[in-house]
Amino acid sequence: MDNLGDIRLFVEAAQLGGLSQAGRKLGLSPAAASARLLKLEASLATRLFERTTRQLRLTDEGRVYLEHCRQALQALDDARAALSAEKNEIRGKIRISATSDFGRHVLNPWLDAFTRLYPQVVPALQLSDSLSHLVADDVDLVIRFGVPPDSSLIARPLAANRRVLCAAPGYLARKGTPQHPRQLADFDHIVVGQSGWSNEWRLRRGEEEVLFKVPLEAARETNDGALARQWAVDGHGIVLKSIWDVTADINAGRLTLLMPEWQTAEAPVHALYPRSRYLAPRVRALLDFLRERFDETSAQMPF
Repeated sequence: MDNLGDIRLFVEAAQLGGLSQAGRKLGLSPAAASARLLKLEASLATRLFERTTRQLRLTDEGRVYLEHCRQALQALDDARAALSAEKNEIRGKIRISATSDFGRHVLNPWLDAFTRLYPQVVPALQLSDSLSHLVADDVDLVIRFGVPPDSSLIARPLAANRRVLCAAPGYLARKGTPQHPRQLADFDHIVVGQSGWSNEWRLRRGEEEVLFKVPLEAARETNDGALARQWAVDGHGIVLKSIWDVTADINAGRLTLLMPEWQTAEAPVHALYPRSRYLAPRVRALLDFLRERFDETSAQMPF
């Protein structure tokens, strides 16, 4: 514990990519920050950074040490949060990861409402369509569709979710409107995926099931859900998206829901957090708030 301040400086320098920036954040001059980092390296008998004139780059030893330092600092922060809980204090920074489209168009305005209720909570929102590593990325809460195969995470269901086919009214006026999944081959397609292109659209109506494989050679592809939605709004084809991502566009007439009687497999919205991490009061409050918002919005959906 004697070098706790030096450890915090090291973690900040690794996250910000520079010692001067980390020093300024912690109220240290460049000379003082450099001296403290050298002292930490000397105490460990290990070089933590490779230094260049422009940036710091972690050594292999530095990467190992960084992971353990983050966990140690998180444990201390959790202890402080536990004390705050005794006082019923809901305050502090809350780090959330969400998919790009949902984060921008749904979660962002909800966070504004949440911080009006709890003005001492400060959100940090990371948008990515890949699954964040909660410990490595220092994230308190991840909002995702479906549940990842990771036993180290607690998955708390927040809302039902279905994926729907939709396209811009202008595009449908030019190309026509499909009445059955077998007609999808006659249209343009937009595909979104992360670890591989999700080009298999499995649709079911009662006992009838159709698997449509999007021909990737002719489809627009992106790993960004927000861009896929924008391409659809701009009239570039049919996209399969979460109802939570496109409800506002459908209500506003920017997108048209296609073949709503055909259903896809459910991928409910979940909040994910580590089993090992203390759930701070601000995180518990946000979870309760999100559940209420999802319930309210679900009840208002006309489809």
